[in-house]
Amino acid sequence: MVKVSPVLRLNMSGCGQGPDRELEADRFQAAIDLADYADKNGFAIVNVEEHHDVALGWMGSPLTMAAAIAARTRRVQIRGSAVLVTLYDPLRLAEDMALLDVLSRGRFVLCAGQGYRPSEYHMMDRDFAARGQTMDFVIETLLKAWGGQPFDYRGIQVTVSPQPYTRPHPPLHIGGMSKVAVRRAVRFGLPFFPAQPNAELETLYLEEMARAGKRAHLVIQREMSLWFIDEDPQRAWTELGPYFLKESQQYSSWRRTGVDRVFSNASDSIDALRATGVYEILTPDDALARIRAATADYMPIVQPLTGGLPLDRAWRCIELFGDKVLKGLP
Repeated sequence: MVKVSPVLRLNMSGCGQGPDRELEADRFQAAIDLADYADKNGFAIVNVEEHHDVALGWMGSPLTMAAAIAARTRRVQIRGSAVLVTLYDPLRLAEDMALLDVLSRGRFVLCAGQGYRPSEYHMMDRDFAARGQTMDFVIETLLKAWGGQPFDYRGIQVTVSPQPYTRPHPPLHIGGMSKVAVRRAVRFGLPFFPAQPNAELETLYLEEMARAGKRAHLVIQREMSLWFIDEDPQRAWTELGPYFLKESQQYSSWRRTGVDRVFSNASDSIDALRATGVYEILTPDDALARIRAATADYMPIVQPLTGGLPLDRAWRCIELFGDKVLKGLP
């Protein structure tokens, strides 16, 4: 039987655009409430992520958000995908992650990314040109810091507390879209989590881990379309399409030459975006049919807060998915 592991994606795009503080607070509270619903209704993962310097608004503090979600949930995995670890002080990140690991009892998974936007490095006063070396130093420091013993940090012995809940260390994956990222994961003996399926990188990782005599752990999100559930998709596209397009155009503006990303496209209209299949509005029956047709374990991504769309529509989406889709499965 195919295993279904739904993902609730919370990127908080559309926040921070206006002066309405109450609406802003309502949206972040709703995200936590949606995570609580996901925890109680069969979702496998709640995904948070990180971006800075975004006119549309995005999540800039994923660890804070993850801690709030951990306090409201008991079962669901909370995944930071990706957390831009090169923008953090390594020891502060080690402490925050250790505490989050304790609070969540090991349910928070850190997918470590180094980012690809110079403006984010500028905002956090980090050297974009040295990001590769910084990434290596941060990962090395985290693994030492979580060992439970004093260790040398730039020539001085330091100790990080609390000790993590998870042994030997909190769940840590290496993210990326390059051979350099693969070899980093191999060097540290860590799971590799590419931003999207990539057969070349997946094969390279498995081969290099085998050559190094290490246990490979590939983490792949193979279902990449973003689902919104509605009983009338045609009407919903008319009403909600502008929110999807706004988010898509913001993300796509970060495109880098030579790096192909599923969520990045040149759509300049709702019809063009709809044709890409990146954003999908499905009826509950359509969603059920899609899942039932799967021949391998299936991880649909549900994103009810796309681009700042109205909260009542977000709740309608997730409740339809919970009541009409998940409860309709055997």
